[in-house]
Amino acid sequence: MNKPTRSEILDTAKEYVTKDRASQHGDMESNLTMIANLWSVFLETKIEPHQVGVCMTLLKIARIKSTPENVDHWEDSCGYMACGGELIAKKPVPVKVAKFQGGNT
Repeated sequence: MNKPTRSEILDTAKEYVTKDRASQHGDMESNLTMIANLWSVFLETKIEPHQVGVCMTLLKIARIKSTPENVDHWEDSCGYMACGGELIAKKPVPVKVAKFQGGNT
């Protein structure tokens, strides 16, 4: 098993999100916007495109729980966060402060 460094993980993630993948996956912004629209309809709540990046990262974190040695999860997590970060930088949205419901704090 390859034991990549943090630099190698970031380099791979950068390669994934900066090379031309539009021919295979479509434009990143359009793609995350479409996913956000579909999730919004299905979940009956507004999902922003940058939140898709966060949610996809959470999916990868869930996979890390099962197979932490799979470097793909770590690389993809970095890539999804970078995409979300780029989108929120282009089009900031108002911050919503969520109130914790349940349990003792």
